[in-house]
Amino acid sequence: MATAELSPCVANGLRAFVVEDETLVAIFLEDLLEELGCTVVGTAAQVPRALNLVETLQPDIAIIDINLAGEEAYPVAEVLHRHRIPFIFATGYGDGLLHPNWRHCPVIQKPYQKSDLERAIAQVLPSHVSA
Repeated sequence: MATAELSPCVANGLRAFVVEDETLVAIFLEDLLEELGCTVVGTAAQVPRALNLVETLQPDIAIIDINLAGEEAYPVAEVLHRHRIPFIFATGYGDGLLHPNWRHCPVIQKPYQKSDLERAIAQVLPSHVSA
C-alpha cells in the first residue's frame, strides 16, 4: 500500500464532456475519466461545437481546455454555468492566465494526473449538489 488513492466513487457514473483541441490529449483525458468511472458522452475541439453539444448532451460534468486553437473557451464555461453543470478548466500554461471572473473555478494542469483530476471533480461536485 505505497500510495493512497481517493475513492473511485467520486466520479462513478458521471456523464463527462471533454472540451480539448489536441486529439491525443483528449484521448488521454477520456481514458482517465473512464478509469474514474465516468462515461464520456462527447468531445469538442472548438468553441461553437462545444456550445452546441452542451445543449444536446446535458453532461453531469465538463473538463474545458482554456485555449482552444487560440480561442478562449470562456463562452463554454458561461453556458455550463447557466445550466448549472459543474466544470473544471484545464491548461498547460498555468492557472495565472485564468480570467479573473473564473479564478474561483478549479484548474488542472497538463499533463494530467489522475489524482489531480479526481480531486478537482470532488471539488466541483459539492457546490453542484448544493446549488
